[in-house]
Amino acid sequence: MLTAIVGINWGDEGKGRMVDLLSEKYDIICRYQGGNNAGHTVINEKGRFVLNLLPSGILRETTVNIMGNGMVVDIEHLTNEMKALTDKGISITPDNLKISEKAIVCLPYHKLQDIMEEDRLKDKKFGSTRRGIAPVYADKYMKKAVRMEDLFHMDELREKMEEILKWKNITVKGYGHDEVALDEMMNWLEEYGAAVRPFITDVSGYLEKAVESGRDIMFEAQLGALRDIDFGIYPYTSSSQTLAAYAPIGSGIPGAKLDETVGIMKAYSSCVGEGPFTVEMFGEEADALRTAGGEYGAATGRPRRVGAFDVPASRYGVKVQGADIIALTKLDVLSYMDRIPVCVAYEIDGEVTTEFPTGERLNRAKPVIEYMEGIGDVSKCRTFDEFPEAAKKYVRFIENAVGCRIKYVSVGAERDEYVVLD
Repeated sequence: MLTAIVGINWGDEGKGRMVDLLSEKYDIICRYQGGNNAGHTVINEKGRFVLNLLPSGILRETTVNIMGNGMVVDIEHLTNEMKALTDKGISITPDNLKISEKAIVCLPYHKLQDIMEEDRLKDKKFGSTRRGIAPVYADKYMKKAVRMEDLFHMDELREKMEEILKWKNITVKGYGHDEVALDEMMNWLEEYGAAVRPFITDVSGYLEKAVESGRDIMFEAQLGALRDIDFGIYPYTSSSQTLAAYAPIGSGIPGAKLDETVGIMKAYSSCVGEGPFTVEMFGEEADALRTAGGEYGAATGRPRRVGAFDVPASRYGVKVQGADIIALTKLDVLSYMDRIPVCVAYEIDGEVTTEFPTGERLNRAKPVIEYMEGIGDVSKCRTFDEFPEAAKKYVRFIENAVGCRIKYVSVGAERDEYVVLD
């Protein structure tokens, strides 16, 4: 079974929580894109964990975890993340963590470039996490990047870095910053390269054998459909493909076919970063929802923008992700509301549409809001039959509105706090 777990909206839908829950049935968990620009928060019997780079399956002793070729890896951040987990008793060895030799290294000058560009843009910034993701992906496609496999050939890497820095320093100096020093970069690569080198391997070969032998593989995405570089709210997107269709490519087995795609979406909307967010709430209404849902970025700590469930955006996300089933998260958060707002359509230039627009039309969209009865307390429910009638109605409404079957409903952060729908 090859399954992708992907976000339907703007990210932060609760993918890490669902990967942790469902990974019990899988042998291998693969991260296939992105870097440490987002975080997956997992709460289980071992504690609370925030994972930026490591696949969420690393918290299960029975899974092998893959960091695929589609990722960009800050090896300093990875080293620190691994240490934080091992300090809490999580075992991380070359047997349960394998990093693709084709994955790209995110270097300190990528972060520097990211920060300088965001500062230059000021109020026109894209809302970057300032962790170097856009610059490192740009370098990948300019063919001026460092791959993980280069860390095994430090003499040759020094020659390569010398040429790269002649080019990169043109940009760095253009921002008025001092040149990046070759020795500084090589010392960084030596120190953190030594820490991650034992985990670097031929991931494609490993996964090909796994597929041939019928092992179950889960592909874990970062962010959501609306942050995809091609199909998201460009230019307020990530710099990688966040869609399920990219999972086999970004993991290392481009010829493989997915058997199932599980889309994750919240029972309301949240968003970190800049860009159009049609359903956004403000003031006390937003503060109440943000507090109830603990809506602060796992990677950055930034307060998330929050709003009503967005039907047009979610239906679009389901379509581009090719979702077969949905996991609806954080339904319990809405328990404090007497009535629940839902965005059922957009008004754009005086016309009402249920389609999700792109470009300038999205910037002009206004939400068409309808209200549903408050769902009551669902936190203790473990079957759908136990849900209050209003909660059942809300779940079925969303299911019909987005055109995809809801199979899982999360009613809390712990592993056992969920409901499976027949």
